[in-house]
Amino acid sequence: MDLVEVLPNRLHMLRFPIGQAYLWQDGEALTLVDAGHAEAAAEIEGAIRSLGLRPGRLERIVLTHCHRDHVGAAGELASRWGARVLAHRLDAPVIRGERPVPEPVLLDWEIPLYEHGLTVPGAPPTRVDRELEDGDALGFGDGAYVVHAPGHTDGSIGIHLPHHGVLFAGDCIAAVGPLMLGVFNVDRGRAVESFRRLAGLGPSVACFGHGDPLMVDTAPALAKAAAETPA
Repeated sequence: MDLVEVLPNRLHMLRFPIGQAYLWQDGEALTLVDAGHAEAAAEIEGAIRSLGLRPGRLERIVLTHCHRDHVGAAGELASRWGARVLAHRLDAPVIRGERPVPEPVLLDWEIPLYEHGLTVPGAPPTRVDRELEDGDALGFGDGAYVVHAPGHTDGSIGIHLPHHGVLFAGDCIAAVGPLMLGVFNVDRGRAVESFRRLAGLGPSVACFGHGDPLMVDTAPALAKAAAETPA
């Protein structure tokens, strides 16, 4: 795992071989956006300590959607340190193991990528302490709130921190190569609509589930990519 500073004393990216998570700091209070794979808890704890912070200050884990590379270590971290796990109402039953992970509608070129993604250890059933809805306040980042962004999964969300100009886009948008619609969507049409909605927020920093954060000309780049993506 690589630990990458995005905003000094505020935001770090935790990059795994497949996917990534983000650590947000409000002083010593910590929020994790997504939680890596099922075997990542020790690495995440080590990364927190390497920043001179305490894992016991992890207050919440916000999951952008129900896939294994985002949910994996959430339950273990929450059990160890008392953090609350938050996820959208529509993905919460999947995260808890009550429903199967929804199958995406794959384009031909996505099939080998999807098979590679399945090499990530499956996520264990994980409790969800709070089920989220569009517009919900999240209690960190001087006013973070939920942006429902369905299409990748039914309960996919973005997380917008308008005071800081930061957007966590989950897997709705990807930056692996060109800025693009995320892959493995259950409903491409809705995913494109969500891409456009997130782009319309005009962030100055955009963080993705796959690919490096975008920090230069972010808003116009997102707007252009969204406008050029066919439904």
